[in-house]
Amino acid sequence: MARPATLSPIGLIATWFGSGLLPTMPGTWGSLATLPPAALLAWGLGAWGPALLAVAATALGVWAGGRYAGAAGEHDPGEVVIDEVAGQAAVLAAVPLTPLGYALGFAAFRVADTLKPWPLRRLERLPGGWGIMADDLGAGVYAGVAAALGVWLIGGGGW
Repeated sequence: MARPATLSPIGLIATWFGSGLLPTMPGTWGSLATLPPAALLAWGLGAWGPALLAVAATALGVWAGGRYAGAAGEHDPGEVVIDEVAGQAAVLAAVPLTPLGYALGFAAFRVADTLKPWPLRRLERLPGGWGIMADDLGAGVYAGVAAALGVWLIGGGGW
């Protein structure tokens, strides 16, 4: 089946404006591409900014990710990184807007998303866009706790 056009609304959302189309490690690129908008939102709205990004990315991701995957004929195409956006933004809502907070948040999310501790892998079995999004949101929760604890232990400040 044909994948949606990259510049279509579904393609732009699902691939987070093309970051998922980079040749290697699309999830990492999607997570990195989340940092600037999350930081801008955090700068203006505090922890609510990244939290709102996570909610919006989840809603859009269930729709666009599910449609993209259906058109591609795959359950979770690698270039669909809106799930990483939602999960990474959830982590960033839990850490301060500091280099340490964002570095720990990024690293913790990539580890949790890659390892998928129990029961995250089971969440991938959910139908449609929910199966794409749920495991990364769970990874975001795990990573948010770990990163916030890491910032606290290091003494890296807070909101």
